[in-house]
Amino acid sequence: MSDTSSGSLYVVATPIGNLDDLSPRAARVLAEVALVAAEDTRHSARLLRHLGLHRPLLSLHEHNEAARIERIDACLVAGEDVALISDAGTPLISDPGFVLVRELRARGRRVVPVPGACALVAALSAAGLPTDRFRFEGFLPARSAARRTRLEALADCEATLVCYESPHRIRDTLADIAATLGARRLVLARELTKAFETFLEGSAEVLLARMAADPDQARGEFVIMVAGAEPRAAPAEAAVEGRALLGALLAEGVGVKQAAGVAARLLGGAKKAWYAEAQALKEARESH
Repeated sequence: MSDTSSGSLYVVATPIGNLDDLSPRAARVLAEVALVAAEDTRHSARLLRHLGLHRPLLSLHEHNEAARIERIDACLVAGEDVALISDAGTPLISDPGFVLVRELRARGRRVVPVPGACALVAALSAAGLPTDRFRFEGFLPARSAARRTRLEALADCEATLVCYESPHRIRDTLADIAATLGARRLVLARELTKAFETFLEGSAEVLLARMAADPDQARGEFVIMVAGAEPRAAPAEAAVEGRALLGALLAEGVGVKQAAGVAARLLGGAKKAWYAEAQALKEARESH
């Protein structure tokens, strides 16, 4: 239960590029709070100057977030309101703030969202990919091996896959997507709401070729959206298809273990279950 005698932490979304996207409510909150906790105080100072505001700023980023909790909580206990903003978009969405919000809520403080711009939502709204289900992965691992491992783990996900990426890794990430997810439809949103906003569409290989022909397309901040995997066969259909596949593999001399692995990879399900099915088929064949 929130403590109504204390101040509130306002989680305020700020523009991702176009400053006109700041809502009147967000501007009013920033004008009225006693303190603004910002990911980069230099960046946020420019936004406040644009609004004609002069507010005390406190840096809050991934390296000092836990240490800032007591300072911000003291303001709230004293009845002062605080705003939390990130460099762009909605705080906590691949930005700092989770540790702070979790702790303040545990202490019974009031946390108030002030919605607005979010690159994830803006990109999906204009991409033309299914949005009834999507999976947001934030930033994929920086190293290629770890990135490919993560993408392989997501290969069967039927929801639209969404992630953020920086300009210095965009080509490598597209190459890893091509290697792990193949030629799926992909939409790349670049520099959203800014002067050079673009949406590129095609397979990862097609977009890599586009960047090779026009290096400017590899500049800026990106939202990558990849079509989800095709739905797998229904369980009953998969069982029938699986038995036929196992039978064909065994007939070709493939071992039970290897046949089970192929079935699990192509049709899903537990490898152990496919092994038992393959073993039963093998024994039935040998008994005739």
